[in-house]
Amino acid sequence: MAYAVLTESLTRRYGSRRGIEDVNLAVTEGSLYGFLGPNGAGKTTTIRCLLGFLRATTGRASIFGLDCWRDSPTIKAEIGSIPGDLRLYPWLTGHSALKLFGRIRRRDIQAKGKLLADELELDLSVKVRQMSRGMRQKLGLILALAPEPKLIMLDEPSSGLDPLMQERFRQMLKRMAARGQTVFFSSHTLNEVEALCERVAIVRSGRIVADATLDDLRRQAKHEFEIVWADGAGERTAPPSFATLTAQSAARWVGSVEDGSLRPMLDFLAGKPVNDLRLARPDLETLFRRYYESDDEPGTAGPSPRDGANAASEVRS
Repeated sequence: MAYAVLTESLTRRYGSRRGIEDVNLAVTEGSLYGFLGPNGAGKTTTIRCLLGFLRATTGRASIFGLDCWRDSPTIKAEIGSIPGDLRLYPWLTGHSALKLFGRIRRRDIQAKGKLLADELELDLSVKVRQMSRGMRQKLGLILALAPEPKLIMLDEPSSGLDPLMQERFRQMLKRMAARGQTVFFSSHTLNEVEALCERVAIVRSGRIVADATLDDLRRQAKHEFEIVWADGAGERTAPPSFATLTAQSAARWVGSVEDGSLRPMLDFLAGKPVNDLRLARPDLETLFRRYYESDDEPGTAGPSPRDGANAASEVRS
């Protein structure tokens, strides 16, 4: 399997303060990969290590088999990226920005940039100093995507875009992935990642706490239930062993059951005085919040691949 991004025990510290710790990622080529976590969780530090802007304290990181620190200039030629704190020279217009970035890239990106500008409805004749935040974000995206890079690495890319443009942008990325380009999409908003990505890694306090496909995450989500009892029967009824109750009274039970316990729950309630019943699987937003509401110190999760042909060279401190 070919990896666009591969890290093994990637760690970056700022003196005594931890940035990221023991991060393991394996992003296959041509995939739509979400990197999810709240502000300050370690997403940007990870991306800066991958882009060669920060040197890892320990661990390994590679992009297309090249070491992210040692081979950073070569790697950058294959990446289109946009930072979470995008800044552009105020005197640039969209046209002059495409010319400037094209010279840096050593390729003509103006024709592709104009097509992207039409799709995102951006006037390339406007100067950056006269652009709204959303317009500047569109220009940043155009500059990242116009060279048609093999890997697109985006840190909070839809910030400042209205919902219509967000959806249009997601469709653009899906088309690119279908052509074999890899999308690494960092965000703190799960519904944004859910609408685009096939697989997600969740980072908390600098560590990966989950790495799974969206389908796997959905299967992990328990079914929530609410039972409204008649005649105070909830007080006289013993809860079944397969149910976890979070609220219990004579009139109402609230809790959750595993995926395979729906039929046993219905059998348990058969013939009992129930006025109302609600069964629902929580959305991914609820599941995501649970990773952060836990009091436990997060452990490491996700793959730790050791494929000699694809593993990155060691990044020495």
